[in-house]
Amino acid sequence: MGVLAIIIVASVVFTDGFGILGTPTVTGAGVNTEGVVSIPMSDISETARFYEYDYGGTTIRFFAVKASDGSVKTGFDACDVCYGSGKGYRQEGGYMVCNNCGNRYPINGLGTENKNPGGCWPGYLPSLVEGDGLVVKKSDLANGAWRFA
Repeated sequence: MGVLAIIIVASVVFTDGFGILGTPTVTGAGVNTEGVVSIPMSDISETARFYEYDYGGTTIRFFAVKASDGSVKTGFDACDVCYGSGKGYRQEGGYMVCNNCGNRYPINGLGTENKNPGGCWPGYLPSLVEGDGLVVKKSDLANGAWRFA
């Protein structure tokens, strides 16, 4: 009986194998499809738009914004240092500003992985423009869940 309980818990925690956690959802105009969240490109502008993704009861917040060169930048609404505050970022002109420590980051420079973890920098969230949508893998969102737990 104990072994069966361990198998069930492991399945739910690592794979959501029994669907107990439900289907993760995204709010803020995203479309929740198999394996990805797709956001219409028509919703992306030079004004950051914030989204929430429910992953088994953990609300993962992220944003998408168009840089001045027309590229799309995405990031978690949390960083490696200030995530515990739960305050996230706000936009001021061409910058994303940490609501906890006040550090400012040019939007044009976002979208790269933090090679020296531990700094205040919007958490890296890979994305890809496919057709008329911005695609974010649910697995990439889940990988950032520790910032919101």
